[in-house]
Amino acid sequence: MEGFDINSLISDLALILVLGAVATIVFKMLKQPVVLGYIVAGFLASPHFTLLPSIASEANIEFWAQIGIIVLLFSLGLEFSFKKLIDVGGSAILTALIIVLGMMSLGFIVGRCLGYGFVNSIFLGGMISMSSTTIILKALTDLNMRQRRFVPMTFAVLIVEDLFAVVMMVILSSIALNNSVKGEEMLGSILKLSFFLIMWFTVGIFMIPTLFKRFRRYISDEQMLIIAMGLCFAMVLFSIISGFSAALGAFVMGSILAGTIEAERIERLISPVKDLFGAVFFISVGMMVNPTVMTQHWSVIALLAVVVIIGMIVFGTFGMLATGQPLKVAMESGFSLTQIGEFSFIIATLGTSLGVLDKSIYPIIVAVSVITTFTTPFFIKQAVPCYNALYKILPKSWTRLLNGYSQNASESEMNDTRRMWKSVVSRYLVRVIIYSVIIIALIVVCRTYIMPFITNLLGDTALGRLTCAVAALAIVGPFIISIILPSVKRSEYDQLKSSGSVSFVPFVVMSIISGILSIIFIAAVLQGIYPSAIAIVAAVVLGILALISVLVLPTPLRKRVTNIEKRFISNINERENRRTGHEHNLVSDLHLAYMTVGHDCPFVGEKLRNLDLRSRYGVNLVNIQRAGKQHPVPSGDMRIFPGDVLGVIATEDQIQRMLPLVEAQNDTVDVSYSDFKFVHFAIGENSPIVGKALENANLRENHGALLVAVQRNEDDYISPTPGLVFRAGDILWIVGDPKQLAPLKG
Repeated sequence: MEGFDINSLISDLALILVLGAVATIVFKMLKQPVVLGYIVAGFLASPHFTLLPSIASEANIEFWAQIGIIVLLFSLGLEFSFKKLIDVGGSAILTALIIVLGMMSLGFIVGRCLGYGFVNSIFLGGMISMSSTTIILKALTDLNMRQRRFVPMTFAVLIVEDLFAVVMMVILSSIALNNSVKGEEMLGSILKLSFFLIMWFTVGIFMIPTLFKRFRRYISDEQMLIIAMGLCFAMVLFSIISGFSAALGAFVMGSILAGTIEAERIERLISPVKDLFGAVFFISVGMMVNPTVMTQHWSVIALLAVVVIIGMIVFGTFGMLATGQPLKVAMESGFSLTQIGEFSFIIATLGTSLGVLDKSIYPIIVAVSVITTFTTPFFIKQAVPCYNALYKILPKSWTRLLNGYSQNASESEMNDTRRMWKSVVSRYLVRVIIYSVIIIALIVVCRTYIMPFITNLLGDTALGRLTCAVAALAIVGPFIISIILPSVKRSEYDQLKSSGSVSFVPFVVMSIISGILSIIFIAAVLQGIYPSAIAIVAAVVLGILALISVLVLPTPLRKRVTNIEKRFISNINERENRRTGHEHNLVSDLHLAYMTVGHDCPFVGEKLRNLDLRSRYGVNLVNIQRAGKQHPVPSGDMRIFPGDVLGVIATEDQIQRMLPLVEAQNDTVDVSYSDFKFVHFAIGENSPIVGKALENANLRENHGALLVAVQRNEDDYISPTPGLVFRAGDILWIVGDPKQLAPLKG
């Protein structure tokens, strides 16, 4: 290919990957995040470091870095499903809004005080308002704190922050081009983004899980990887065509796939791809490190690092408190957000590409990110001690006030009737929004493709216009009727009626709104075909006929719409249904459910025959999944370990009673478990316990360890009795500090 130098591409990629490998090994040995190793490797490969060869073309690395951003955000979407975002949406949105607005304001003020211009100050505020999901995830994993109570809420806030970042990029682009803030353009961008997000999620959630379930038996791991990445890049392309960033498309597709039963499989398959291209992205960031600029602006770097740390702690804690979280959880969340990362780099790249960002700001932001990345684990570990110290000095009236607010915010005070009305109204609003977006999208498709095709075929005649109107209404009509259909279920209506709280006013209001919307949409379809007056009159007549058709023939229409909506809701809840067995109804009230064994499950280490699950809990254990291997109809000698996925058959009530026991995780303990893990390993000939009985091995005294089981001959698990003699090759399933356990391996 002319103009393409394959040799420079290969040499550049070889250089940065070799340097990245060496740097990350060193940083792993130093117990530092590997992200910092990638940044250092980028600096070593850059022209700013002259002791080693430099890359031949920055364009080559920029290309791979863009791929890295796409894969990173795709995997990020897989970490957090749309269903989870709905469950914690309100609280997460409010918290993220407080953090982003607070940090942007703080960054803008600091930028102006440092002498930066208006646009540079706004970009600076945007860059320091985004915590790094990648760094936080890595830090929490290294500290073994992924199961703590504050983590799910923190991840929800990070996901919402990423969504805000996408909106922010659209707004910042507008500000950079106009050198001012235009409210109309910002509102238009947000509305456009909301429209496309709803449309993408609706179509994706309705179609993709259904196709996966239908063709699952034909999809191998290789094909699944190709399908997942193909869907990712297809959504990226569609996002770019729609006027949005590639990052948004990748994240949206990841979020859609996160709700499917294949999410864990896809996440496992793309992990090597994410690691490779993610490394290239962070290495490209390291290339922007300029020691000269950093030396000249060391005071600015130190100031911004302090602003990021203190600002994130204050606004993060306050945001969590505002949504009703306890003070301890709020402080743990706030202390974990004390860094900036990938989105800060993406926003900086945007400003640089638009030519509005001062060249010195990018290396300053990279330096601030490096500093805050180093300090993140420290602040995460200091959250609980700081909480304990603050709790002691806070006035008792304040702590009672905070605890009381948290309890009131988390406990529902609504009675059953109010809760029922809230459910009905919420369902109505969601239906109206989703169907309206679908109708608008279909109208655009009809105007762009179908109507011109019919007009070219039949000409601009009365027959041609009538055919256009009939075809468009046939496509849009079912969704217009869906809006008109009542959103209240018969069981809900009977319950409201029995409580004496049925009022026809809300139903009348919802019907009027639906009728007006249907007339507006019909008029929009006819507007381009007939004059405005005729279109409006016809829309009113057709809207009334549609309403009558719903009232006269409610059963088939409602049944059809209900089945479609049930399928959509089932796809959203697919992973949760698999966990609870809700959609795996076998016979009568029996369900097949899959639940993951937690570290605090009381069954851990026990043989199945000793548990007697059938008589004690009424459940039948049909298989165990462990480390990717299936154990169908396990024998009574098999033991249960953390991380096992149990397939059980039981009634819905029995499953709901069983879930808290099986998935038990202790998130109330204050101490860190970073050095205390449940591991397994084989012991060699030189192990100090080979040939010794368990009672003489002194595992607890010498190694601070608790032996759970001994595995011999692959599937033979031996209960740890005092007389058990260890042999070379035994696999110990043991709990303890890996450092203290290391000598046992021999």
